[in-house]
Amino acid sequence: MRAPLAERLRPTILSEVVGQGHLLGPESLITGSIARNTPLSLLLWGPPGCGKTTLAGLYAKAFDARFLSISAIFSGTSDLKKILEEIENSPLLYRRTILFVDEIHRFNKAQQDVFLPALEKGQLILIGATTENPSFALNDALLSRLRVLQIRPLGPEALQQIVARYEAKIQALPLTEKARELLVEFAHGDGRHLLNMIENLEHSLPTEERLDEERLQKLLQRRHALYDRQADGHYNLISALHKSVRGSDPDASLYWFARMLEGGEDPAFLARRLIRMATEDIGLADPRALEIALAAWRGYDQLGSPEGELALAQAVVYLALAPKSNALYTAYKAVREAAEKTSHLPPPSTILNAPTAMMRNMGYGAGYQYDHDLPLAFSGQNYFPDGMERPQFYEPKEYGFEREMKKRVEYFENLRKKKPFSPDATYPSA
Repeated sequence: MRAPLAERLRPTILSEVVGQGHLLGPESLITGSIARNTPLSLLLWGPPGCGKTTLAGLYAKAFDARFLSISAIFSGTSDLKKILEEIENSPLLYRRTILFVDEIHRFNKAQQDVFLPALEKGQLILIGATTENPSFALNDALLSRLRVLQIRPLGPEALQQIVARYEAKIQALPLTEKARELLVEFAHGDGRHLLNMIENLEHSLPTEERLDEERLQKLLQRRHALYDRQADGHYNLISALHKSVRGSDPDASLYWFARMLEGGEDPAFLARRLIRMATEDIGLADPRALEIALAAWRGYDQLGSPEGELALAQAVVYLALAPKSNALYTAYKAVREAAEKTSHLPPPSTILNAPTAMMRNMGYGAGYQYDHDLPLAFSGQNYFPDGMERPQFYEPKEYGFEREMKKRVEYFENLRKKKPFSPDATYPSA
């Protein structure tokens, strides 16, 4: 059977690899190890179709090494042990073996540990490939023995080079310039998908006229958004959305919001995250932000998709343009820490209720001043445990509604310094 186009056009030398110049430059780790004839165990981390398998094979070829390739999807512990035993029992025959493990993150911790003895003894050079964040996908023992190289999605220029290679080796593509750009756009940075689309086109290409954008779009299927709701893509995109809102950029915020929806994210999850942004990054700088976020969630709940998503988009823009303050968030974290450290201290007896005679005799409620009986409805009493120095957790910012909150904090603090209070005294108005 004829091999797929992606396999037939796979680069045969490192200089043909496109889009990974940061890894193949004269000062790079790969170039240096080849020049020194010292192969290294590597972990190639990147999205599908960006050249991980190709790079691993060409790296092994540069050392004239024995190259073995397995997939963690189809291999188990017994397969690994068989390969490692063969290498260990034939040290002279296979002095230098490079084992490529595709989808290495699919191996569990016990399976990953199988590699450790061979790596420690120098019997094996391991090259793993993963689409998942290595920090979460691989255990620390194995990860510490690998050099992690991040493989980037292929940009438009790199994808155009792949198209040019196809045209140089096989045939010209009868596409208008706009159709050619659309073809590259549909690939979404995936070289393999690009070649698969071209292969699908081979049976539909006209013989006399060029395809325009409209006709090309009918023939091709856009690559599905690269997004995993349970893995790295999910966390990367929600981080991008959250930080764009925090950075007061409504356009970037809407973009990442749409990216997540396109990837199939649950809008209810996004609604909950907007509520977190309203409290964590805006707080009392704009008290309406929380109301808007809650209303958007209710709006989506009532309308559903796709109409309800517009309510969430409205909240995204409002939150992005709202004044930002993490004063409440910071105060809450600090007060939780203080509460943990002082959980053994009781409230001062002054502010304890005394419903029984015994409790009154023990001093419960003694000296308590009812704030509403005082001129400014403020007593300035101590409400913290006895012996605990009065802290200040909440420090409002100088902008947004918190400017008003700052005035109030300072007002009551100034009054507190003028205690003791008495019912017949006079004080400046608020």
